[in-house]
Amino acid sequence: MVDVKGRWALITGASRGIGYLTALFMAEQGCNLILHSRKPENTEKVLAEVKALGVEAYAVSAELADLDAVERMLKEIDEFGVRVDIVLNNAGLQIAYRTEYFTTPVSDYTESFKINTIAPAMICYHFMPKMIEHGFGRILNTTSGIRLEPQQAGYSASKAALDKITIDLGSTVQGTDVMINLTDPGWCRTDLGGPHAPNAPESAIPGIVVGAFVDDKKSGRFLGAQYFTGMSLEEAVKKAEAEFESPY
Repeated sequence: MVDVKGRWALITGASRGIGYLTALFMAEQGCNLILHSRKPENTEKVLAEVKALGVEAYAVSAELADLDAVERMLKEIDEFGVRVDIVLNNAGLQIAYRTEYFTTPVSDYTESFKINTIAPAMICYHFMPKMIEHGFGRILNTTSGIRLEPQQAGYSASKAALDKITIDLGSTVQGTDVMINLTDPGWCRTDLGGPHAPNAPESAIPGIVVGAFVDDKKSGRFLGAQYFTGMSLEEAVKKAEAEFESPY
């Protein structure tokens, strides 16, 4: 199992929900953090909490629908002068639920793809070459299990595209210590999932981050968090390495 103590992780959407819980969990493992949110004030609480756990941390802000802002954020992270070994692309947008789905507006697709597909891809393209150069890296892209719901077409299509990017990129590093995999928190009671979701946000821990700790050189897998609910981190890592194979 990978020891993340002293390493640096970037978490997008870290100010609330699954991202917030992920930040606290990673800090408890001794991982230093770069915490992203849309506005600087959104990360004040989580930034203070992770620092209180004894790790170093920075906050960055960017509206992920603004691709120029994403570029500026990546430049700012580079200027911190730290080596980002772990990327947790957690932030996402579920834009609408269209009961009249045959009138789904084009903007559902364009906005969903910018936030859920293009911005995470930009982040992957920025950090993966550095990880390959250093010989170590872990990237987790958050996907969704939504299917057979044309009411959420923009969202589900953008996540399907992210799946494709992740699996294709994974094929280029398979068998190395740079690993890129997919994760899915499941339907949780967050701002995105809504109050009627069946799962507590805490049920996504530790599964949502297990891909940062596996050490078997396999990429392109779907490591859904709900498969690991109630397990210790060590148990989750053991299960992931034993039961989840690459698609190649």
